Amino acid sequence: MTEELFLVEEATKKSGLVWVRGTGPARALWHVWHDGAAHVVGDGPGEQPLPGLADGSTAEVTVRSKDKGGRIVSWTAAVRELAPGGEEWAAAVAELKGKRLNAPDGEAMPERWARECRVLRLDPRAATTDLPDGSLAAVPLPSPATTRDPAPPALPRLLFGRKRKR
Repeated sequence: MTEELFLVEEATKKSGLVWVRGTGPARALWHVWHDGAAHVVGDGPGEQPLPGLADGSTAEVTVRSKDKGGRIVSWTAAVRELAPGGEEWAAAVAELKGKRLNAPDGEAMPERWARECRVLRLDPRAATTDLPDGSLAAVPLPSPATTRDPAPPALPRLLFGRKRKR
């Protein structure tokens, strides 16, 4: 294993989140590292969106530090969709299932993923890419996961009480 691939593997394993850019804007995706590649699941109800990631395409993956949040390494990935029910798909789903938080269907999750979602394998290419200079801050992408209405003005008073006079 080359030094660059070792860095990609170690950084990606330790990070719970990677930024992936296919043909559209970059998106933050949770993933697992399994069998020499990052695996993601999505594009189904209640799962993360995977726009711009198509079978046979390439993507730019940026790995961030889990504790500080800064960029560690960027690498180019070959995107491959795993066929539901296959040996490789089952092994990847077993790893993904263990990392999926707050799943609504628990043990039935793999069957739902087979019916409604895509499982993608992001294979690292041989070389890392240069980290960009400066900030990559951008307006958040539209998402159904939104914050509810603003808190009522009286809420802080209800939660923290009024200061009592002595």
